Amino acid sequence: MPLVFSHQSLKFFFYSNEGNPREPVHVHVRSAGASAKVWLHPTIGIAESRGFNSKELSAILRLVMENRQIIEKTWHDYFGN
Repeated sequence: MPLVFSHQSLKFFFYSNEGNPREPVHVHVRSAGASAKVWLHPTIGIAESRGFNSKELSAILRLVMENRQIIEKTWHDYFGN
């Protein structure tokens, strides 16, 4: 489970096996029993969420937007595409 970055209690990461065929670029987020999956393409958006409220999801989306380049680079470096 490659960790991309952390912010306060939030962990942004990928699963090592992201499916076959692999889904488009996305990142998983976890904090204190809550989790979410965020798509980066075609636009940044919440794919699914459990346990985060709307304010937390807005903060997550902002962090993904601010860190989009590092998320995409880490994805491509790890998965090779």
